[in-house]
Amino acid sequence: MLAIFTFVMLGVGFIVYKLILIVPMRELCVIERLGKFNKILTPGLHFLIPFVDRVAYRHETREQCLNIPHQSCISRDNIQIEVDGLLYIKLMDAYKASYGIENFLNAAVNLAQTTVRSEVGKLSLSETFSERERLNETIVGEIDRASEPWGIKVMRYEVMNITPSSNVIDVLEKQMEAERQKRAEITLANADRDSTINLSQGERQEAINISEGERQKRINESNGRAQEISILATATAEGMKAIADAIEKPGGRQAMNVRLVQSYIDRVALLFKRADVSIVPVELAKMQGFFEGIESVSKTINPAQKDQ
Repeated sequence: MLAIFTFVMLGVGFIVYKLILIVPMRELCVIERLGKFNKILTPGLHFLIPFVDRVAYRHETREQCLNIPHQSCISRDNIQIEVDGLLYIKLMDAYKASYGIENFLNAAVNLAQTTVRSEVGKLSLSETFSERERLNETIVGEIDRASEPWGIKVMRYEVMNITPSSNVIDVLEKQMEAERQKRAEITLANADRDSTINLSQGERQEAINISEGERQKRINESNGRAQEISILATATAEGMKAIADAIEKPGGRQAMNVRLVQSYIDRVALLFKRADVSIVPVELAKMQGFFEGIESVSKTINPAQKDQ
């Protein structure tokens, strides 16, 4: 009896197991009835007909990341490079994913590899590095169109590594070194040119400043001489006027004669003192006649000034 009871309980448990189906939140289940597609079960509790309904496929509904293995590609300029990446896909139609292709994950990986090889062949080596974003967008568009019958959606593709061969890397390093050397020489040449220009401009400005200074100096000196001449002329005129006024006063002529004699004596004494050879002028012997001549001239001038 215990064995029969155990056998009956196992049979009931098996039937309940086949009758009840719990679908997790992250999955979709494709149900076949007698080998033919029946329906797609969403997450939750479902009841099946034992031995008639069965779960044919279980599909992940979350976004999946597929690693695209590195592969050899030939660029447009005939350079061999290794390219790998990541492909992000999401299940959109469980029916197409079940009956449209055998294994959509492997198919997506293989399609990504062939598409990458085709798109890289359209670009040069430098463009594969500089236009990686455009390359990703192009690959996504191509894979998405080709995988539409499979019921999946390509979310994005990211190129991970682009690795040229060792020979190409050596050539690129030499090219970059030459380019850096070229830029350094250009920079030095530009610096020398700028230095020469600055020096010439400085010398030019210095010459201009010196000439301006000399011109202003000459102007100031000429203005000073003009003012000096003007002051001397004014002083001389005032002195002559004062002398004339003094001569008109009583005893003025005698004072003028005395002053002239004193000045003459001083000049002669200075001449004798500075001269290397002693010279005795003839006029010195006729000193009295000289003084009388001066007095006659003064008398002649004074009546003429009175008449005026």
